[in-house]
Amino acid sequence: MPKRTVFFVSDQTGVTAETMGHSLLTQFEGLAFRAVTLPFVATPEKAAEARARIDATADSEGELPIVFSTLIKDELRDEVKAARAVFLDFFDAFLGPLESALGVKSSHAAGRAHGMANLETYTARINATNFAIANDDGTHTRDYEQADVILVGVSRSGKTPTCLYMALQYGIYAANYPLTEDDLEGGKLPAVLQRHLPKLYALTIRPDRLREIRHERRPNSRYSSAQQVAFEVRAAEALYDRIGIPYLDTTLCSVEEIGSRIMQATGIERRLKP
Repeated sequence: MPKRTVFFVSDQTGVTAETMGHSLLTQFEGLAFRAVTLPFVATPEKAAEARARIDATADSEGELPIVFSTLIKDELRDEVKAARAVFLDFFDAFLGPLESALGVKSSHAAGRAHGMANLETYTARINATNFAIANDDGTHTRDYEQADVILVGVSRSGKTPTCLYMALQYGIYAANYPLTEDDLEGGKLPAVLQRHLPKLYALTIRPDRLREIRHERRPNSRYSSAQQVAFEVRAAEALYDRIGIPYLDTTLCSVEEIGSRIMQATGIERRLKP
């Protein structure tokens, strides 16, 4: 299937354009897209280069690329907008109505979404990320008193990426602890977790999906065998039910959805302002 090229153009990292653009593209099932991010388009020269690259893609592929833009400066936006493409600008779409509603003009300052203007927020994000890294995979447990949440689950159920996402997005102090085969056969939590029951939140996953993930890591091993995976998932969920640990099936969830659902379910307050 031919892939339609999609450009994400930004004067900063491109994260906002990518996130919002991908959210819209997921509504078009059955279509394939080739994503190209053009970050740090912050000068007229960079804008001209971006336009030339988009035009070249239109020429080579014979159809108009799609451009998602978060360029804030008018002159940069106008240059890229002149390219032969379907141009969709998020700031242009929303700033006008907001200016009308608020009765003031926006600053049109680039980089506000991901900058370091608020040192306190930046520091909180870094501290939370360092905590998640230091308390990953049960290797370090003496700081659990500081944790906002401790994720538990079998290996490869999504604990580490969720902890890092919650740290970066919310400033949450998230630790994670993997349940081992010995824990599951014994049918009880390790002592270090029993002391922090109110902070525990568990992740589970469908056995077939878990087997696929583990097979990529250790193909044709006992670790990724259907029998082992089925036992671990079944025993873990039985343990959660018996002790009363809330848990979430991550099989069809993105890391963003997992983090958001945990925040909603636990009532933990974010440390970073939205």
